[in-house]
Amino acid sequence: MSRDLARPPEAADIAEAEAFLAAHPEITAFDLVLIDLNGIARGKIIRRHELLPIFRSGRHLPGSILGLDVTGEDVEETGLVWSDGDADRRAWPVAGSLVPLPWTSPPRGEVRLALFELDGSPMAADPRHALTRQVKLLEEDGFHPILAYELEFYLLDRERTTDGIFQPLRLPLSGERPEGIQVYGVTELDRLEPFIEAVYRGAEAQGLPVETMISEYAQGQFELTLRHGSALRAADDLAMLKRLLRGLAVRHGMMACFMAKPFASRAGSGMHVHASLADAGGNNLFADRNEALAPLLKQAVAGLLETMRESMLVFAPHLNSWRRFSAQSYAPTMPTWGTNNRSVAVRIPAGAPAGRHLEQRAAGIDSNPYLVGATVLAGMRRGILAKADPGPETTAYAEAGGDELPPDWRSAIETATRSAFLREALGERLHHVFLALKRAEYRRFAAEITALERTLYGEVV
Repeated sequence: MSRDLARPPEAADIAEAEAFLAAHPEITAFDLVLIDLNGIARGKIIRRHELLPIFRSGRHLPGSILGLDVTGEDVEETGLVWSDGDADRRAWPVAGSLVPLPWTSPPRGEVRLALFELDGSPMAADPRHALTRQVKLLEEDGFHPILAYELEFYLLDRERTTDGIFQPLRLPLSGERPEGIQVYGVTELDRLEPFIEAVYRGAEAQGLPVETMISEYAQGQFELTLRHGSALRAADDLAMLKRLLRGLAVRHGMMACFMAKPFASRAGSGMHVHASLADAGGNNLFADRNEALAPLLKQAVAGLLETMRESMLVFAPHLNSWRRFSAQSYAPTMPTWGTNNRSVAVRIPAGAPAGRHLEQRAAGIDSNPYLVGATVLAGMRRGILAKADPGPETTAYAEAGGDELPPDWRSAIETATRSAFLREALGERLHHVFLALKRAEYRRFAAEITALERTLYGEVV
């Protein structure tokens, strides 16, 4: 095989595409989807006859597709644009990712891509490869990581107020907007039934292990949980579920919003990560030992606490992300841990001792699940290799104090820039590209004059 067509071992087998086409003669087009560093789906729509050639020999895509900011503009400082000649790499299908898109008419399918160099080696700026690398490092140590993500989000009216402010959705069955917080309210879920039913049907069609839906701590805020699985599959599931929710919401006259904090006075939306390690036989290595927490679990917790400061830009990558962190908001403001305590950064949930695991609660739903997964696993591994001690657990709410975590977005960018841990967790190339994108995004916001500034200062100072 020529250097330009070198096939990576991770690429999906063409038999997967042949079987899918035979089972779905009604599908005439496919979305090719690559998840960039901001967690945004990029790609193309191809015709049915183009699918098999992509499974056979991949598809050229410019490396600069991973050097785009949140607006879709090139960021030259990533080194992926003109200094690189805007060079092509080759995208290959991810095994098991070929699924129907149940919200489209006429029906389309979707296949997710990972980007590789032309010689078949992983393209180092692809966030999926960063997670793959951390999984392999743990497997070399005899550990098999298991992850599950929780997804908090808002369903909003597609029409905003005259001031451009978001409005909660009108519940489909009643036409009314939810009143009050109504956390765990079942009436709100019942009146959302047409949308919820479409979500569960769509998830089944796509093989997504979607489980419980909850009315969360604000008007129009909800949570969906995903069943645990391998680290890569869990991140893939989260990325796919966000696409599913967006596609279904717009077709039900709503907007699915994954901002970390769309309303100043309401709860933010997190992406909590549940993690454990298994041995080669699938046994949970975090299971309690002699009616006490396993030493391995506590070591992993210690690693997450030790690296949390350096990891915050991954967990809170945008300006809006930082509005989520405030006292008594269910978003952690200190690197603390505890059992059955939702105020801490790393929680050990209540439950059966055999199913014990940890929950990292810092990440917002606006973060990239592959980068979050890679950083969480790298932090756990650091604690395990060092046999670290997390110290005493927190049994009540711990008020923020001192400088344990970066206080804002700019400080997080500076901390991440200096972090040897984050450079190792993400890889040298991806660390550089990610920081270049965040600096460009920061400059864009820093140059903006807001309406609040004009109101406060225009005729006063």
